[in-house]
Amino acid sequence: MSLRDFALLVGVCLVWATNSVMSKIVISGLGAPPLFYAAARFAVVVLVTAPWLLPAPRPVWRMVVVGLLMGAGSFALSFVGLQTVSPSDFAVVGQVGVPISTVLSMIMLGERVHWRRGLGIALALGGVIIVMVSPEGLTPSVGMLFIAASALSGSLGAVMMKQIDGVRPLQFQAWVGVCSFLPLAALSLVVEHDQMKVVHDALWPFIGAVLFSALVVSVFAHTNYYGLINRYDVNLLQPLTLMMPLMTIGLGVIVTHDPFGPRQAIGAVVALAGVLIIALRRNHVAPLLLLMRNRAL
Repeated sequence: MSLRDFALLVGVCLVWATNSVMSKIVISGLGAPPLFYAAARFAVVVLVTAPWLLPAPRPVWRMVVVGLLMGAGSFALSFVGLQTVSPSDFAVVGQVGVPISTVLSMIMLGERVHWRRGLGIALALGGVIIVMVSPEGLTPSVGMLFIAASALSGSLGAVMMKQIDGVRPLQFQAWVGVCSFLPLAALSLVVEHDQMKVVHDALWPFIGAVLFSALVVSVFAHTNYYGLINRYDVNLLQPLTLMMPLMTIGLGVIVTHDPFGPRQAIGAVVALAGVLIIALRRNHVAPLLLLMRNRAL
């Protein structure tokens, strides 16, 4: 990998990590309703990527389901989870999507999993469980369960995406945005309140966060990552993208003062070791899964 492209990948991972911490600040600090925040983000994505909507991918129904799973479902669940989960714990628990996607690819795509990847799955799940364990036992918070559900939604969407041929990066973003905006906006109107009050009280920080997450994360970072996938072997890129959760943990400790003790450190090491083992084995869905892994996006 050239030094320029390595620097680009570092920048992409830093953007993803920064956005995870920023989303936590917007949702917990500014008090933005999570569904409303996600809907605002997708509204901007739709406006920017609308020219790439057509021609529609075939079959359209599958693209709609993928868009709902990887967009509205994954984002809504992760943003709700971020109300009570720290960015550091989010970075570790979110890794459960990698072993989940591997298992789903066995079931839906007929992938074979040898003992090394099986070991990786066990380590990744074990590390996540360590983070979820409290002194009273395995009592994960509701927020962590939302993060895990978000990972499941995104993983299922990533596997289904492999069954659609010829979708371009910006076309993918456009369809995820279109399929996600209306359901999230409608759900926000029904179950959330004080949306306009938050916008009024923190207008420019909120607008800045929405534009950053939509333009810098979705359009810039995702598109450049797709470009790197086209230039380099996935097995080279996947281990390097583990910079993202490590950066998220570091930024979480520095910016939002996340508690990060021995339990979290051990869980992170075990989980990321498992993800690394999975990443070093050929995996059909890993590129898409890694692309949407910044779903605190």
